[in-house]
Amino acid sequence: MAENCSHNCGSCSQNCGDRIIEKKKPLPSTHINKIIGVLSGKGGVGKSMVSSLLAVELAKKGYKVGIMDADITGPSIPKMFRVDSEIMGDNQGIYPNLSNEYCIKIVSVNMMLETEDTPVLWRGPVISSMVDQFYTDVYWGDLDYLVIDMPPGTSDVALSVLQDIPVDGLVMVTSASKLISMVVSKAIVMAEKTNSKIIGLVENMSYIKCPNCDEVIRIYDESLTKETAEKYHLDVLGSIPLDTKLSNMADNGLIENYDEHYIDELVLKVESI
Repeated sequence: MAENCSHNCGSCSQNCGDRIIEKKKPLPSTHINKIIGVLSGKGGVGKSMVSSLLAVELAKKGYKVGIMDADITGPSIPKMFRVDSEIMGDNQGIYPNLSNEYCIKIVSVNMMLETEDTPVLWRGPVISSMVDQFYTDVYWGDLDYLVIDMPPGTSDVALSVLQDIPVDGLVMVTSASKLISMVVSKAIVMAEKTNSKIIGLVENMSYIKCPNCDEVIRIYDESLTKETAEKYHLDVLGSIPLDTKLSNMADNGLIENYDEHYIDELVLKVESI
């Protein structure tokens, strides 16, 4: 990457993956086996939902799991897990809070704010620094998996995660919308430019199932998810419908009690990396 990078990849001949970077290191007491980033390139697609479901399914299997809420300006993980107590720390680091059912370790900026609707009015470098601290200054302890709920877009913060943290694989979240497929493609290319491994794609908001007759109703005329996956030689590892039960449980902090299995294939793929 050029020394005076403008972050305008469209007019750049450099490959960020060629840049030699020393990855950040966590606290000496932290031992994380695998780090999984959940990315989209666009907001409102369901990264936090997929991050939460993935973490819960891994925890149900007996793994020790943590979630780093790296979406600093739009944090939603604490609400989905009903974890609202203030985050604590000492002069050495930060202590994550624990979820109610499976003791998933969670760190989010929303647990550091005065109220849950207090906005984070920070510029990019400060946000990137906070994300780095969530990795380097948290007492994560021994984890089998750390799931990073990444911010939307392909700019500073997302690049900071991919370049500074040793991410083992990325899950790309998309929907059947052609517009979203186009934006997700940008995130896929960003991952390629940073030599980041992509585990596969998950399509959120794929369909609606009629509660009376179980008929599957497609919201969009045509999904480009399969076409996008084939273009970039990726697998589609799950399709999550618009499910009232899921949205209500997430809204009420009961995501750990959701019992459908739409991402089983993703979980198996994550276990295999």
